[in-house]
Amino acid sequence: MINEEQVWETINSNDIWVLDKLILSRKLNYICGPIGTNVPKPDWYIIRPCVNALGLGFGAKKIWIEKETNNLPYGFFWCEWFEGRHLSVDYENGNQILCVEGIKPKNTFTKWQKWFKTDDIIQLPDIIKPFIDKYKYINCEFIGDKLIEVHFRNNPDFVNDISEYIPVWKGQSTEPPEGHIYVEHPELNDRIGAFIK
Repeated sequence: MINEEQVWETINSNDIWVLDKLILSRKLNYICGPIGTNVPKPDWYIIRPCVNALGLGFGAKKIWIEKETNNLPYGFFWCEWFEGRHLSVDYENGNQILCVEGIKPKNTFTKWQKWFKTDDIIQLPDIIKPFIDKYKYINCEFIGDKLIEVHFRNNPDFVNDISEYIPVWKGQSTEPPEGHIYVEHPELNDRIGAFIK
């Protein structure tokens, strides 16, 4: 298992752009830009940090932007809003080995209700194929058919053939539902563990 810290210690400096969500979005021809640039039309956009090694959706928000973005947090970018299922896909040596779908309330980007394995087959995006000989594991996140994020590691929550992962948050009961077991798995977003099966 490779964690984000190890990725940043070992990544080739020429490949760091992949981890920058603004640069990735621009290369994918999405409507996007850094703070300080105007949006092309009034609409709903997502804002996020360009780079966030902590992950967990920290800082992400859906906001209405009329035109200017000068008031957004430094280090953030804006991007067109995508609709669809949120899938997280792991590839090993370029071959898909896992696909999970995340379910969450619309009012949060950090507190997911559950993740579960699916049978979806998602081809590794062409823009990422040059890296399969450099990095054994690649994780890609999609909303609908849009690639939104890439990690040079695998999904840390789905090891040992787990099929479902239900986060347990601070203050919630740790009594598992039928067919699940509780495991401690704390994170910085108030997750204390998970019910898994």
